[in-house]
Amino acid sequence: MIMKISIIGAGRKRNGIGQYIGRYFHENGAEVISVLGTTEKTSLQAVTALKRYGVKAKPFVEFNEMIRDEKPDGVVIASPSSTHYEYLVKCVDLGLNVFCEKPFISCEEEGIGKKVEDIFIKAKEKELTITMNSQWPFSVESYEKICGKVEIKKNNQFVIHLSPFSIGKEMIPDSVPHALSLLYHLLGAGEMEHLDFEPRGEREMDIQFIYRFGIEKCDVLIKLKFQESQPRDFSFGFNGKTVVRSIEGENYDIYFNDENKKVKIVDPLKLSVKNFMEAVERKIEPLIGYSHILSTLSLLKKIYDGYLEFEKRDSWKN
Repeated sequence: MIMKISIIGAGRKRNGIGQYIGRYFHENGAEVISVLGTTEKTSLQAVTALKRYGVKAKPFVEFNEMIRDEKPDGVVIASPSSTHYEYLVKCVDLGLNVFCEKPFISCEEEGIGKKVEDIFIKAKEKELTITMNSQWPFSVESYEKICGKVEIKKNNQFVIHLSPFSIGKEMIPDSVPHALSLLYHLLGAGEMEHLDFEPRGEREMDIQFIYRFGIEKCDVLIKLKFQESQPRDFSFGFNGKTVVRSIEGENYDIYFNDENKKVKIVDPLKLSVKNFMEAVERKIEPLIGYSHILSTLSLLKKIYDGYLEFEKRDSWKN
């Protein structure tokens, strides 16, 4: 049976990747049947953009109307994070599987732990699949082809360079989820100690903390730097072994590079979509499931709130 998918927010305004998510659902064998936009103009623009990938979707501006008319099996939530919680609740209430863009719930929300728990309790009762699109854990196998198997030591180091389109505090929810997902995937659930920030204006920031997992620890450095041009700079490394992402050619082929090797990789976004579809079909938990989402979102909230406090202290000093 072909999975029918509706997308909330398939436009490319600012940093949206909804149309690319739609492309990969189509390439993985799903039928993208509809798109929800804030206006008729944006909905039509999103539908037009998807046509280049062979997707024939209908435009909508009203959520309930789209679900009633199209009866999808699942919904992609790729709208601004401030809308995620409302749509998550609606989708689960209606019995729809959900592929939600990160962050799962906005950092501005309070009581996020309880909200995530409630969503997943109801989803389990209805045998629904819920995942968050945090694609870089799907690239670890390719990372290890260049750098070798990740070996966990008593003391570890993790460095990641990210290039958000946003500035200031908004860089944190836009980009830090990628770092936290890689940490969770590589090391398991952890606690954060000695959180510190080093902003350099509104467009650049270093975030440092210790990720404590079991009896081991990992010194983490997240480097954020605003970048408007595409493709954006991206690299990460564990225990001194770093790969740099490059995108080349008309087909936007993706490579991981170090000083000596270059390996073409499958777009991890495509693998994220495929994992979700397989989880729905087989009634199993996706790679980015409840524990992953709850752990990383809780840490993201602490980092975001920590930065707000840092700003207040810095402002008081000045």
